[in-house]
Amino acid sequence: MKIATYNVNGVNGRLNVLLQWLEEAKPDIVCLQELKAPQDKFPVKAINDAGYNAIWHGQKQWNGVAILARNMEIEEVTRILPGDEDDVQSRYIEALIDGIVIACLYLPNGNPAPGPKLEYKLKWFDRLAHRAETLLSLKVPVILVGDYNVMPTELDVYKPEKWVKDALFLPEVRKAFKDIVSQGWTDAIRTLYPNEKIYTFWDYFRNAFQRDAGLRIDHFLLSPQIAKVLRSGGVDRYVRGWEKTSDHAPVWIEIDKK
Repeated sequence: MKIATYNVNGVNGRLNVLLQWLEEAKPDIVCLQELKAPQDKFPVKAINDAGYNAIWHGQKQWNGVAILARNMEIEEVTRILPGDEDDVQSRYIEALIDGIVIACLYLPNGNPAPGPKLEYKLKWFDRLAHRAETLLSLKVPVILVGDYNVMPTELDVYKPEKWVKDALFLPEVRKAFKDIVSQGWTDAIRTLYPNEKIYTFWDYFRNAFQRDAGLRIDHFLLSPQIAKVLRSGGVDRYVRGWEKTSDHAPVWIEIDKK
């Protein structure tokens, strides 16, 4: 089974890119972030015509997450990350697909830091940690996947010294990510490529993609039940080179599913 995550950076504006990638890569499950579309403007017909069922949590102009599944039913669990009933940002959706809990997330950026946006990010991380712990305690297959907006280590950023004051690389943000992993989760891509520079995002500015000045901010965290059947994974970085594409590339893993 092939599972992917893709911050599409505007699902309608980049629909042709998304559909072309779906046709070529043929993932079984896809988590999308940054839809930038209200609930009623999600391109569900085009997604269905491509062979995918979908659930989504839209929001006008910003944010937005979705889960797609090819030839499989999607049973929605929740579209709210517990812990703050006043939070109206559409950044989380969780579903059960073929016996696997899939949590698709889009963590806040946190910049400018310090400030209220960083505080919101850290509180969101804390809420995610509580949800992750709850899901782990169920002892069922779970994948926490999406755009975490954090580079966990210096290996995950092209020039660490330039990012020391950025909310994606602050010590407290990296610690928040590490604390979740330490609950018993497996960082799939880093496990597969322990010593390699693997990037998932390249800015539009300063020829970042051409210079390979990238960041690894899109992550798969696997419960032990999934980690033991992890087979392969990678980044479809060629998609980042397409015309009118997202500044992220799709990231994927393959697992043995009996």
